[in-house]
Amino acid sequence: MNTIPDLSSADLAALLSSKICHDIISPVFGIQSGLELLDDMPDDAESMGLVRNSCKAAVGKLQFARMAYGASGSQAATIDLNDARTVADGYMAHEKPDLVWSGKPGYVPKNFVKAILNLVVLASSSISRGGEVKVEIESADPCRASVTATGQRIRLQPDVVALIDGSFQGEAITAQTIQPYYMLFLANEAGLTVSHEIGEGVVKFTIG
Repeated sequence: MNTIPDLSSADLAALLSSKICHDIISPVFGIQSGLELLDDMPDDAESMGLVRNSCKAAVGKLQFARMAYGASGSQAATIDLNDARTVADGYMAHEKPDLVWSGKPGYVPKNFVKAILNLVVLASSSISRGGEVKVEIESADPCRASVTATGQRIRLQPDVVALIDGSFQGEAITAQTIQPYYMLFLANEAGLTVSHEIGEGVVKFTIG
């Protein structure tokens, strides 16, 4: 398992809430802006398109957040990998990289799935533009998967690398590091370890 700093339950909840609000606020503002334009131009196709696209983005991000960050059922619940792929598709439809998901379907422990979804977010954010995020479910029992980001100007923040490597020396977990922290927290809860390899135009995360 990975060594991560201690974080109180209150701080974890507050920082995750900030992360979710940050993800949702942009499409919600898009809906608001589109509706305001429609007040002035009721038949404007571009304004209606803005409302529709922003609404789809908000729904996709909310459905993803519900599974990636929420309770996702009881403490011992399992999650269907097909459902995880569906919410990942909905989230990545409004991100720059394309998503490729491979591996056999099945039901697996929920914290394994939640950690994978959080790795998708981390992989996507490491790509400056375009590119691809590939999820490979290598084994459901024992749990093992990889998430690989390929594209131009792959970059991980130093604090993220330090968190994964167990060398984090930051003063505290912040809104910028809470998402990778939570990914590692979930992996630890599932008894799994996360590692990464970074090269020219690629970064590969492995969990198992």
